Amino acid sequence: MRSPHPIPTHPHPYDVPYEELPPPPTTHRRTGRRRRRGRFFSGLPFALKTVASLLVLAAFLTLADRWAVLYAEHRAADTLKDRLRLTAAPEVEIDGFPFLPQLVGKRLDSVKVTVPDVAADRVTLAAVSATAHDIRLDGDGPTSVRGARVPRLDGDVLLSFADMNRELGASQVSFTGAGRDRVAVRGTLPVAGHDLRLRADVRVARDGERGVDTRIGGMRLDIGELATYRPGARASQGLHLTRASATALARETRKARAVLAVPSVVRALGVPDATVREAQRSDTALSRLTGRPEFVRQAMRLNLLDLALAHPELLDRLGLDPALLDALSRLTRPVLADRLSLGFRLPEPPSGELRLRDVRVAKDGIRVRVEGSGLAVGP
Repeated sequence: MRSPHPIPTHPHPYDVPYEELPPPPTTHRRTGRRRRRGRFFSGLPFALKTVASLLVLAAFLTLADRWAVLYAEHRAADTLKDRLRLTAAPEVEIDGFPFLPQLVGKRLDSVKVTVPDVAADRVTLAAVSATAHDIRLDGDGPTSVRGARVPRLDGDVLLSFADMNRELGASQVSFTGAGRDRVAVRGTLPVAGHDLRLRADVRVARDGERGVDTRIGGMRLDIGELATYRPGARASQGLHLTRASATALARETRKARAVLAVPSVVRALGVPDATVREAQRSDTALSRLTGRPEFVRQAMRLNLLDLALAHPELLDRLGLDPALLDALSRLTRPVLADRLSLGFRLPEPPSGELRLRDVRVAKDGIRVRVEGSGLAVGP
């Protein structure tokens, strides 16, 4: 019998010879992309390692440079303290980056030095801050710097009110700014066992190129409400009754008669002798004399220091301590001005020039601009 399904006559694929198999499809383009992509990613770890190495090297060099700066600042601070004979080491800041090439080249861009608590005559300068520019180093190498040359320097000097209050005022007198060139002095001053209220105005100005001068004006010591002392030889200076005490004198019969009994007082008041004699005999005449408006003004013009020399007993009746008046007579204008003086002079440098350029009164104290040229540090 014949099979219902005829057997195919073409051969099975696996029976075809190898040479007769169709060639595989062409894939050269994709293979090239995979190869290039493989080369790129295979090279990426090396690039990352290179960048990381460079970053580590840069960080190491930066740290080394900063360490060298800190070391140089510390050595410079110790050197300045020893050679300038300072009580404390100054703060030194070396600017510019990188530092090591500057050190090798023996030339620094700028160095800022801040010196606290510098003694200057009777006062202490709270801070002296200066910046030196284009510094030339002297030495055989970076590790053997012997000194430095400073072609140009500029800075500031601060005379602090807080320091003045502590050093000059002894916690009883305060100094405050009262304008660009004026300082107000207020407080109490102990004199012969009495605390007298002190008022004064200090004018600050430059004295030449290295000094600051202060002129004291408006000096006044108040003895309570009784009298006011202004040192000096003018008619308005000396020891005078206040308006309140002169008015009380005009109303107190016993004190008024005691004052009118002194011939020098009568002459100073300009009262006729006949009027004085009548006032000594009659309370009505005395009241008429002392009740005049000009009597109070005339009494305020009396210099009580002159009365103390001739009639010390009169001071007791006026309520004044003779020991206090004796102390006031020695507290002359130069003596009092010296106690309140804020002046100082900058030290003269061993070489070069150091000058004051501007002096002004600020909120925290007296500030002075400083300039220098041709300075040297070291041998």
